[in-house]
Amino acid sequence: MHMEEEGRMKNEEEEPLSPMARLFQSPDTGMCNIINIGFKSKMNPDVVLHALRHNVYKHPRFCSKLSENGAKWIETEVNVEDHVIVPSIDPEEICDGGQSFVDDYISRLTMIPLDRSRPLWDIHILNVKTLDAKAVGIIRFNHALGDGMSFFSLVLACTHKTSNPDMLPTAIPSVKRRSTVSHRLKKNDWFLRAIFTIGSTLRLIWNTIVDMFLLFATMFFLKDTETPLKGRANVRSNPKRCYHRNISLDDIKLIKNAMNMTINDVLLGITQAALSSYINRQYEQQDKNNEEDGALLTSYPNSLPDGIRFRAGCTVNLRPDIGFKPLAEMMVKDSKCRWGNYFSFIVLPLSIRLETDPLVHLKKSKAMLARKKHSYHAALAYYLVKIGLKVFGAKVVSSLVNLHGMNITACVSNVMGPTEEISFHGHPIAYISPISYGHPYALFIIYTSYAGEMTITITVDPTIIPDPHTICDDMEESLKTMKAALWERGLL
Repeated sequence: MHMEEEGRMKNEEEEPLSPMARLFQSPDTGMCNIINIGFKSKMNPDVVLHALRHNVYKHPRFCSKLSENGAKWIETEVNVEDHVIVPSIDPEEICDGGQSFVDDYISRLTMIPLDRSRPLWDIHILNVKTLDAKAVGIIRFNHALGDGMSFFSLVLACTHKTSNPDMLPTAIPSVKRRSTVSHRLKKNDWFLRAIFTIGSTLRLIWNTIVDMFLLFATMFFLKDTETPLKGRANVRSNPKRCYHRNISLDDIKLIKNAMNMTINDVLLGITQAALSSYINRQYEQQDKNNEEDGALLTSYPNSLPDGIRFRAGCTVNLRPDIGFKPLAEMMVKDSKCRWGNYFSFIVLPLSIRLETDPLVHLKKSKAMLARKKHSYHAALAYYLVKIGLKVFGAKVVSSLVNLHGMNITACVSNVMGPTEEISFHGHPIAYISPISYGHPYALFIIYTSYAGEMTITITVDPTIIPDPHTICDDMEESLKTMKAALWERGLL
């Protein structure tokens, strides 16, 4: 590293943590992310080290450690060799079990804390052949460093198009949030627009009041039904296991266009249908066990109890612009798409029931998300966290956030990735699979789009959900069933 760069590192400067960063670095929360990247060729560790030596100092979060009280970032010198781990692997011991080796390795990482005496990130290089990659790179970091959008912007900045190595990847264009007023209504006279505005505002206020009441009710007493997917009190301290599956993004877009909805509507509909099938099977198995014990059973195929309360937290990007900006622009202080943790969450009441018409799950998800978009719940929750941290401190707010998480069942998120295949210094990327741990959920689902495919990543507490691959099977089957139903009705 150049002497001038080292001098800048040693000149330690302190910067306060953002409110969400203070929450995530708190030992009572300790949320971390892992980006599991599959490569189509073997990885050269020297290439990674060379790239880090020349670029890590450009990003302040990667060359800063936490102060002792966890309230400030302190710039420090970085020895990249301390942050890059290349374990010694005997190929003969692994044989055809490369995927199991990677899964076990990631699971062990979820139990090993990051060293708080240095910057909160590390990279693990596994030259192991898996089901869909010849090598795996694992980037682990504390959530205090940034959210999913921030790190995907970093990935875009560090990679190039596979089709043209001299060109940077094409970023997803920034899009302004949709207006709630239709184009047709905008053309009408002022009276109709005024009536619409008044009605919309009243509905917005009512929805926000209801959502905030449910937020506090969930925090203190409103709990989800104890289903086979519901986590227990020790879920945060248990090791996590993850599983990923690629499905066709084109199929999702076909359904989106045919049903006049968004990709998020389709993904949530698929999730509802898949989790309904999975939970029904679990209850079915319990019924079979009861039958063996002599209990009287009905012959109905639907084993789901009535009135299941099943809610999922859903992350919401709070930036004014939706989409990626170049990393340099995200680092500007007043950027509308800035680096950091600028997201909040909403709570989605999922419909857990078997439907004879698979499109019903899509219609329900569309209506649910439309209702949730017409509320200030996400923004208010973010500001409540900021106020709570100033008044009560990170320990109290972390406890309240964990209480809320323990009373719902799951969490879902969707991250937009690069639209075309990218490469890291000559290493083509096969898939990108983000993972989150340190949260109080037994089930965390992240959808990531990349190069024409949608990657489903499921992180679970294996003591609650020992078979996450079957949830992915259900998601694939739900997608096929919905597409088939649209074909039969001549909508595709």
